[in-house]
This record gives sequence, C-alpha cells and structure tokens, in this order.
Amino acid sequence: MAIEDNPRSREKYGEELRRRREGAGLTQEELSQRVVMSRTHIAHIEAGRRRPDVEDARRLDQMLGTDGFFERFLPVLDGRKVSEHFKGAMEFEAKATEIRLYAPKLVPGILQTPAYAREVLSSGASPRTAEDRDKLLATRLERGRILDNFYSPAVWAMFDEAVLRRPIGSPAVMCEQLRHIVSLAESHRIRVHVLPFARGYHALLEGFVSLMWFEDLPPVAYVEGLKSGRLWELPPVVRECQKAYDHALGDALSHQESLALLRSVTEDYEHEVQQTHHP
Repeated sequence: MAIEDNPRSREKYGEELRRRREGAGLTQEELSQRVVMSRTHIAHIEAGRRRPDVEDARRLDQMLGTDGFFERFLPVLDGRKVSEHFKGAMEFEAKATEIRLYAPKLVPGILQTPAYAREVLSSGASPRTAEDRDKLLATRLERGRILDNFYSPAVWAMFDEAVLRRPIGSPAVMCEQLRHIVSLAESHRIRVHVLPFARGYHALLEGFVSLMWFEDLPPVAYVEGLKSGRLWELPPVVRECQKAYDHALGDALSHQESLALLRSVTEDYEHEVQQTHHP
C-alpha cells in the first residue's frame, strides 16, 4: 500500500466539526466545556490548523452524537492509504467532471456505504490489522464525498446483476447499500444501469472499468482486475474502452428498469431481515 498526501483533509475535518457543532446549536466555548477541551483548540481544529487526538475525537463523537464519525476519519488526516496501482486513478477521479463506471462484482468505491465498505475491506486472502482497515475505510468514504456536489462530477454507474445479488455481509448491509444507490438515482445525482444475467456475455464482463472526462484534460480510462490495475491515457486505448462501455450500455436495462430491479432486490433483502428478526 502507498500513502497519498491529502492537503485538504484537515480543512474538511474542521468544516465538518463546525457544521455539526452549529447544527447542535453550540458555540465553540459551549462545546469546549462539554468535551473538556480548550476553546482555542477547537477553533484550531475547525480552521484546519490542528489535528485532534483519538480521545478528543471520541469525546466529540459522544457529545455531538456522530456515531464514531470523527474518530473514523482520523486516519485520513495522516494521508490516504490506497493500493499502489490505484494512486493515479484516484488523483484523476478527484478532478473529473464526468465518470462512467462499470462494476462486475462489487459496488464501486465511491458508492459504498460504510458498512458495505467495511465488509469488503475486512475480507480477502491477506489479513489486515484494524488500523490498516480503518485507514482504507476512511479513504474510501472520503472518496465518496465527490458526490456531495450535486452537479459535478456527473456519474453513470453500470452494474452486473451479480453486484445486486451477491450478499456482502448481512441482508441488512445489502439493504442499506442498495437503498443508498436507489436514493442517489431517485434524486438524479447518479444514473444507473444494470446488465441482467439474461444478457449473457457482454463487452465489459471481464473487469471493472472507470471512464473519466475533464474540463482541461483529455479523457482517461482505468481498468482493474485482481491485485492489478492500469490507467490508460493513450487516446486509441481510451477510445476502445469507451466503445466497449457503449456496447455494454446497449445491452443494459434502462435507467427506470434498473431502478425497478434495484428496488425489487432491496425488498428481497428486507424480507430476509424481517425473517431474521421475526422467525
């Protein structure tokens, strides 16, 4: 794994603390008294000048009722931890004005919920320490914040039906994950398409693809397999990837049909949850 600098992370952390504090109707002085920290220290954190320690973050989470948010995002302040082959793609992802994804087996990282991402990062052949997993989780959730801007990047997400059907974690985890995707699609933040099993072979079946466009750069393509990934900038190769995406898109369900399938599969998982709680 490689550490990727994230110069804006402390500022974002501080902005989130200020937002949550003001949402709770507290001044810096009032919060400082309740979490046993100086007002100056809180002011420095909110301005992005200081890094809270673990105990500070835990007290902030407890006082503001943020369910571990501030402790969970501490690893981001130390830099992003990502797979070596994904470093370049992540830099482009943050600058893209349009992203078109195809996922054959898992929900793409920027769309993953915390519970789903934790299950993915806790699995695999190579064991991870809790610290390593939490750093990866924090980075993945931070990546998802590019969706906070409603207008950019424009995101198209195409899933193989296996992404919906393969239970990652529990039925409850899958319910939450699919509801999140449906919510983003219903609010017109993303466009979704599903390639159903019935289509058989299609142009993108072999692996994950991310196509990215920019205001002042030529488009790029990132493709990924097991323990490997390749960022393509050569125009002929990028065009071939775009062509393959367009072919697969032609085999996919429409946006509305895909939403209907997502809702149907979500209901199946909800039924499983209910059966577990009420046998």
